Amino acid sequence: MTPPTTPTFGQRLRAATAQHGPLCAGIDPHRALLASWGLGHDLDGLRAFTSACVEAFGGHVAVVKPQSAFFEVFGSPGVAVLEGAITELRERGTVVLLDAKRGDIGTTMDAYGQAFLGKDAVDPPDAMTLSPYLGYGSLRPAIDLAEQNGRGVFVLALTSNPEGAQVQHAVHEHRSVAGSVVDGAAADNAAARARGELGHVGLVVGATVGTAVQDLGLDLAAMGGPILAPGVGAQGGTADDLKRVFGNALPHVLPASSREVLSAGPDVRALRARAARSNEAVAALLA
Repeated sequence: MTPPTTPTFGQRLRAATAQHGPLCAGIDPHRALLASWGLGHDLDGLRAFTSACVEAFGGHVAVVKPQSAFFEVFGSPGVAVLEGAITELRERGTVVLLDAKRGDIGTTMDAYGQAFLGKDAVDPPDAMTLSPYLGYGSLRPAIDLAEQNGRGVFVLALTSNPEGAQVQHAVHEHRSVAGSVVDGAAADNAAARARGELGHVGLVVGATVGTAVQDLGLDLAAMGGPILAPGVGAQGGTADDLKRVFGNALPHVLPASSREVLSAGPDVRALRARAARSNEAVAALLA
């Protein structure tokens, strides 16, 4: 008898979005948001905020994206809150994408990979964000660890912040920096794509980058992995924006929403209801 195989990250992600819809809900406990919930910018406030989000989203939203920095600001106790949230969300069947944007070289990049994606990682997420601006190849240790351990990565490719274009649109040897990132992800996903599966290397592409995808000649549909799309909802991304930016890659898009959903807190039922409405809205945008 052939032993059962562990589902890949792409398989788990597809199953989660098929069951719960495409929304990626953020957990962003920054100072202003804590205050809007009537909470202090302290460990008690962080715990209360995080607990409400886990209760509201766990088992109800396909993907949840905690922003690591807002936990790290409280030192090791804050990181412990983050680790506990990751574990509880995963136990409820929710895919956890840690927004940490790590990027380095050599043994340091390997250590980042081991910390979040390795087989002995403490309370590991299902996937994490990476920054490729020391070169896509510098991320190799983390990319390979993710594949070996059934986890994923989302590499920054084309972001909508005004400062991003001066790096991402820059051209070297007739290819933009963003294009080289897309090419790298496509190569790493090629085997999964040949099997008809979603690859373990995703990209981060802003929903409001306008015509940049076409202007830079990027083929997101051929990349073969999921695409995290910040900028939907409160940041103004519309159906036309999504179709213009992602085109044939729309089925692989995970629209990310943080402020719009989190503004419904601190009541758990209100948060869950807002997430459900946002999920319906973004699913309609992708249709």
